[in-house]
Amino acid sequence: MKKILFVSTRNPYSNRYSGDVIGSKKIVNILKKKNLLDVVSLDDRENFSQKDIFIFKKPFFLYKIFYVLKSLFFFQPMQFGLFYSSKMEEFVNENAINYDLIFFYHIRSSQYLPKNYYGKKIIEMGDLYSKNYNQTFKALNIFNPLKYIYFLESLLIKKLEIKIFNDFDKIILFSKKEIKKIDKLYKKKICQINISIDKINKKYLFSKKNSKILFIGNLKYLPNILAVKNFTKNILAKLKKNVPNIKFEVIGEIYNFDKILLSMNKDVKCWGKQKNLDKFIKGSFCGLANLEIATGVQGKILSYMSYGLPVICSKKTASNFDNNVISYRNDKDLIDKIKKLKDDKKFSNYISKKSLKYVNKFIWKKVSKEYIKIINN
Repeated sequence: MKKILFVSTRNPYSNRYSGDVIGSKKIVNILKKKNLLDVVSLDDRENFSQKDIFIFKKPFFLYKIFYVLKSLFFFQPMQFGLFYSSKMEEFVNENAINYDLIFFYHIRSSQYLPKNYYGKKIIEMGDLYSKNYNQTFKALNIFNPLKYIYFLESLLIKKLEIKIFNDFDKIILFSKKEIKKIDKLYKKKICQINISIDKINKKYLFSKKNSKILFIGNLKYLPNILAVKNFTKNILAKLKKNVPNIKFEVIGEIYNFDKILLSMNKDVKCWGKQKNLDKFIKGSFCGLANLEIATGVQGKILSYMSYGLPVICSKKTASNFDNNVISYRNDKDLIDKIKKLKDDKKFSNYISKKSLKYVNKFIWKKVSKEYIKIINN
C-alpha cells in the first residue's frame, strides 16, 4: 500500500461533464482501492471538509491575467498562469514529503512539482499538445489574434514537454503513433494507456428513416467548434439537396453566442452537455469527427463506437483507429460517404460491427489495470 497525492487543476469530484474531469475521477477511484490517496485540486470554491480532499479556490480574473504575464516572463505556458494558485503550490511543497508517489493529471498540473521531491513522479499527459497548438496556429486566419497566441503557446508547450520527459519517472500517453515520434532517450519512461469508455451500449439500429448526424464534444474547445461551423457552412446545405430531411445535432458544452449562431440554421440543433446519450443515438445514422486540428485519440470517436454508431472522420482523427472508421479525402468524398451510410444497410452494419469489436479493448475495467501496474512497478 502506497501513500499517493493526486494533483489536478480541475476537481475530479466537481460533477462537471467533461472528459478531463470524468477521466481524473476514474483514476482517483481505482487508485484509492488499494492505496492511501489524497486529492489536491482547484475549483470555484475552497473546500477542506474531507480529510483526503483539498480543494483550493481558483484565482480571480485579474489575478489570472497577472499570473499569465508572469508565466510568459519566465517562458512558461500561458495555461500555467490560468491554472495557478499560490496556496495550492504552498500546500504541495509543504506536504510532498509525506507521499511515496505524486500523480499529476495533465501538463498544466506539472507546475506544482516540488523541486526537491525524491519520491516517484508520474504524469498523465494524454496527448502531445504542442502539436495540437501548432495545428491550430496554422488553421487560423492571419487576421485572427488567436493565431499568434497559439503559435507562442505551441513553442512554450514544446519546451515544457521536454522538461516533463526529463523530470518525471513515468509519462502516460494515449496514442501509440505519438509515442513513436518521441526521442528514443525517453522511451523507457513512456507508458501507453488507452483512453477509456465505461461500457458498450449497442443502441444503433439501421433504418432508412434515420436522419441525424451526431457531433459530440466540448464546443468551447476551438478545434471542435471550428469543425462544427465548417460542416454547417460548407457541407450541410449540399447534403440536403440529396437528403432533404437530414439533421445535424451537436452535443456538448457551448458558448451562448455560438449556440445562437449555429441555431440560426433550422437543420442544426445544439443540445448542450448531456450525460445520457441513448436518446440521441436513436434516429442517428452516423457520428462525425471532421476535425482538422487533432492529435492523439479522440474520445468522441470511442463514444460513437461504444453505441455501434458508424463513424466518419477526417484523416487526422482516423489515423489512430486503423480501418475501423471511415475517412474522407475532401468535401465531395465526405458527402458521398455520409449518403452511403444513410442508405446502404449492408455497409452501415459492417462498419457498426467493426466498431463494436474494436472498442472492446477500451473498456475501463481493462484499461484501469494498466494504472495499477504503473503505480506498483
